[in-house]
Amino acid sequence: MTDLVDRARGALHAQPFSVLLGTELMHVGEDELTLRLTVRDELRQQHGFVHGGVISYLADNALTFAGALALGPRVVTGEYKINYLRPALNGTLVARAKVVHAGRQQATCQCSVFVMDNGDERLVALAQGTVSRLPERPGRSEPESTD
Repeated sequence: MTDLVDRARGALHAQPFSVLLGTELMHVGEDELTLRLTVRDELRQQHGFVHGGVISYLADNALTFAGALALGPRVVTGEYKINYLRPALNGTLVARAKVVHAGRQQATCQCSVFVMDNGDERLVALAQGTVSRLPERPGRSEPESTD
């Protein structure tokens, strides 16, 4: 399991956008994982809420990483749908994604995004998506996870 966590953390750190936002890998299980992102002013929209694009990014990345648990590291999100349930204001965003079904080339995954603030956890969005395995590239023995 340590190798899996190290690979997932390495893939996250290989994404410049994830590094820019400060996304952290919190948990990796057999078919689930958790990402975390601290809310800060630069991530807000004009009403003071965390921008929907930030929440969407976090769900998309969590879905893709969950799909990689079932399909291997060379995957992309083929599609996803997100429902915003309430605004996130302060605290930490937590995205928990899990594999619902996996075949040979695709996995269907679900993600719940919460905001944690002062010990309270509130559901802010739900997402479901399809993650697809990319074909192997000739000459590459160790493909990396992409998003």
